[in-house]
Amino acid sequence: MTALLELRGIEKRLPNGRVLYASLDLSLAAGEFVAVMGESGIGKSTLLNIVAGLDRVDAGTIAFESRTLGTLDDDALTRLRRDRMGFVFQAFHVLPHLTVEQNVALPLVLQRVARDAVRNRARSMLDAVGLAGRGGDFPAVLSGGELQRVAIARALIHRPALLLLDEPTGNLDPETAERVLAVIDERRDDGGAATLLVTHSDVAAARADRVLSLRASGLVAA
Repeated sequence: MTALLELRGIEKRLPNGRVLYASLDLSLAAGEFVAVMGESGIGKSTLLNIVAGLDRVDAGTIAFESRTLGTLDDDALTRLRRDRMGFVFQAFHVLPHLTVEQNVALPLVLQRVARDAVRNRARSMLDAVGLAGRGGDFPAVLSGGELQRVAIARALIHRPALLLLDEPTGNLDPETAERVLAVIDERRDDGGAATLLVTHSDVAAARADRVLSLRASGLVAA
């Protein structure tokens, strides 16, 4: 089976010279759900940034849908992230000057999807993550957990080929976390998206097909 995502021999050093990864390998198939766990500071979030082309590596190759990220310029990487990836950051990156619905709809707007379809899909996603009726609110009046759900809805709305999730349930109560994980599973099943999750949560990791532990030497089965 051809891998959707392939990382080979990844080496990453921090500005202080510390080697974050000496030689990291990872293969992810379409539709596969892989969870990565590890100690704080080990480089889990950096791994997602590398996969998304937001951070460069010191050695090794990253291929996504048979395209080598190191050969793409910034514009091509931006288009790839916009069209084929969905990313939930720990810091959410919800835009404060847009309403909740506008934030969620943004990936479709950038893809120039028809206005009615954008509105319908945005409202459907907000309903799915438990934010029905909140589309006209601005981020300033939302709680941290609500902002996290906005970020998750935005990451899923354009049916990406690859979901990159950085502690997506970290600010959610157990009931809401379970609901959000169910939505992620449902949307992943519908669209066949691969999912790479970094988490400290055993509950979230338990939904994965594989659980890996990140260490300085690379990724090993947990």
